[in-house]
Order: sequence, then structure tokens, then C-alpha cells
Amino acid sequence: MSILSIHQRLETSGARTALPFRLGNDIWLGVAQLAEDIEGTPPHMNGGNNDIDALLFKWVGEGFEPQARIPAHGGEDIEVFRIGDAVFLALANLRSGSGPYEPNVASVIYRWGDGGWEVFQTIDTFAAKQWRHFTFDGRHFLALAQGLTLPHLTAVNPAQSCILEWDGARFVPFQVLDGLWGYNFTHFTVDGAHYLAYADHTSESLIYRWDGKTFVRFQSVVDKGGRAFSHFRRNGTDYLAFARIDGESVLYRWNGGEFVPYQALGGPAGREFCIFEVGGDLYLVRICFIEGTPADPKTDLRSELHRWQDDRFVLAETFPTFGGTDAHVFEANGSRYLVVSNSLTTDIRFRTDTIVYRLGV
Repeated sequence: MSILSIHQRLETSGARTALPFRLGNDIWLGVAQLAEDIEGTPPHMNGGNNDIDALLFKWVGEGFEPQARIPAHGGEDIEVFRIGDAVFLALANLRSGSGPYEPNVASVIYRWGDGGWEVFQTIDTFAAKQWRHFTFDGRHFLALAQGLTLPHLTAVNPAQSCILEWDGARFVPFQVLDGLWGYNFTHFTVDGAHYLAYADHTSESLIYRWDGKTFVRFQSVVDKGGRAFSHFRRNGTDYLAFARIDGESVLYRWNGGEFVPYQALGGPAGREFCIFEVGGDLYLVRICFIEGTPADPKTDLRSELHRWQDDRFVLAETFPTFGGTDAHVFEANGSRYLVVSNSLTTDIRFRTDTIVYRLGV
């Protein structure tokens, strides 16, 4: 019997993230969209019109309904977080235009107010791909994964991935990191110590450790092709899943001093993870993006749902994705759902649905 069944299709274009979040008693979904198709132009995964809004849906009755739009430019990521009573939404913009494209573009932090989402702060970014909020010791940080290393592009804005910190009124620069083509951050603790895992495409994917003042290099994972990290703890042991676009995704296990390879999680095309627990059972979703090259990508792939069994993941089910980019689990009306964003059709067009699955577990 299948664990996943399609519950709803949402009309999106080049969707890069689909983030469920709560505002009061309401369930919302934020979808960052990279691009829309330009009629009469040849297909290319790095083409299209990038000046396309991010979409906001609200759960009404038995599904999501469109509610609002937020201006965006090559939207890659949405992060929603709270500081005290304030609710913020950070939108990462990759680039603007319809060709030529401009990766020197501001990414915007919004604050929820009586009039909806209001611009709170703009950050000059260079091909921004992810915001990640995390907090410890009463401090709030916002990590930014960004950058490109293409010879025809020049960075005017700060180009390296970095960390900002909340100073009580706004986010200010805290630390510049080594990465030049960043994708993803994950913050976690092991034995009371704070770590920040960072995935990068052309630079090393690294694990940083907090030394009391700053994040310092702790462990290198791979030298290129990184897409995402995700941490979990099971039976007192810490694990770190790592997704790679051009090689095998790997589950690492903490051995008391560092993370060591523990289990292969599938071949190339890894883009993102979603790890969740239901009734004591642990599941991992591995989202697959493309195989091949941007010039000739294969987008119709099988993403995977794994179940934890006998101290390792066992493949439970596969499901179709089309340039898959993101996945999250949420609950509504007493049921659990998995929302998956798709970004590219088989003929390399951006207009493809984001799918909400009902979880049969």
C-alpha cells in the first residue's frame, strides 16, 4: 500500500521552496518561484523571466487557497521565524531580469503587521539561495547561503556566504564564511556544542563549530557539489544526512569526535531532505533535482521516501518529481501531509505543479 497519495496540486512556476508555517491558528504555505516561461524562447533551466512573485497560500477547509503575492526576483527560498512576538519572513532572491540577468540584487526581510507582510530590512546579496534562522543562548542568527563562480559575472554586492545577527533592532553582519556558491545551512547540537553545517557547490561543504565567539572550521565533507544537510538524533546517536548533486548522498554518523560515513542514500541529483517522525517511526525524504548538465538536464526523476529500520534507512517508496527542489511535512485537520516543490518539466519549462501529498502513516 502506498504511503503517499496526491491530495492537491498547486499551480506554480519554477518553484524552489514550499514552506508551511503558522500564523496564529492558520496554516500558510510560502512558495518561492525562480522563473516563468517566456513565449517563443528556447527552453533552458537557467532562462526565463526571473521577475516573478513569491506565492502565499492559506489552508482553507481541505486544502490551500491563494492569498497573496510578494515581489521577488528569482526567488530561491523563504524562511519564516519569530523573535519575541515579532514574526519575520526572509526571501532569498537569486537574480533579476529576463536575460541578461543580474545576480547583484537585494534580498528582503519582511515583518508581519496589521497590513500583512511589510518590508523590514533589505540586504544586498549576490545570487542568494537560502536564509536559515537559528538561535541559542538568547541570540538570534540568520545565515545566508549565496554566491556564484561564473567567469562572466561580477559581484558588486558581498559575494560570500555569511551570518547575520539580531542586535535588538535589525540584522547586522556577524561573520563571513568561506563559501562562494552556497546552498544550505543546518544548525544542530552534539553533546551540548553548537554546529553549523554548510553545503556549497564549488567550495567545500563544511561543518563549523561554535567556539564561544564565532563559528570555526571543524570538518570538511566534500570539495564540491554540496546541496543540503539535515541532522537528526536516534537512540542517543547523532546523524547528519548530506545531499550531493553530482555524487552519492550519504548519511554520516557521529563517532564521538567527528562525523563518519555510515550509509549511502542514493546516487546523483540530491537536492534536499525532509526528516520527520510519526508514531515513533522515523522517515527521510530525499528530493532529487536533475541528472546531467544545465545544458541538457534530465528532470523527471524518482525521489525517495526511506523508513528507519534496524539502525539504518530502508527505501519504502519512490515518487515522481520534476526538477524537485524542496519538501516539508505539516499537519492539518488531524492528518499529515508532505508538500513537494517541482521546478522543471520534462521539456525544461518552468510551469509545473507543486504537489501536496497525504501521508498514509
